[in-house]
Amino acid sequence: MSQKKILLVAAAALVDTDNRVLIAQRPPGRSMAGLWEFPGGKVEDGETPEQALVRELKEELSIEVCDTCLAPFTFASHAYERFHLLMPLYVCKSWDGEIAPREAQAIKWVRASRLADYPMPPADLPLIPWLRDLLG
Repeated sequence: MSQKKILLVAAAALVDTDNRVLIAQRPPGRSMAGLWEFPGGKVEDGETPEQALVRELKEELSIEVCDTCLAPFTFASHAYERFHLLMPLYVCKSWDGEIAPREAQAIKWVRASRLADYPMPPADLPLIPWLRDLLG
C-alpha cells in the first residue's frame, strides 16, 4: 500500500441570522469545477487551521473573521486518488464586512436541510448530516 500525502484544508460553515449556510461553487479551471463547497482552503506551512481560514475568507469572500469566532465543529477525512484530505470544519456566525466573492465563484445561502441538493466534492458530503442536526 503506497503512502498518500495528507492535505490539510480548513473549511467554514458560515451561518447567517436566518440559520442558512453559505456554499460556494468551484470556478471553471479548478479541480472539481462546478461542485459546491464550504469556503476555506489549504493550511500553509506554519499556519494553524484557524489562521488559514481567516486568511482564506478574506481572500475569497472579502470578510474579516477573528479566529475566536471560529467554533471547531467536526471534520472530514477522505482518501482521494493522489492524496488524503483532512478537513476540519468550523462554524462561524459572526464576521465583519459584506460577503463579496473575489474569485469569480458563485455563492448561495442554503438551508442545512437542502445542502444535499447541491453536488459537492466527496469529502464534503459526510459534513451535511452534522450541519442538518446542528441547524435543524
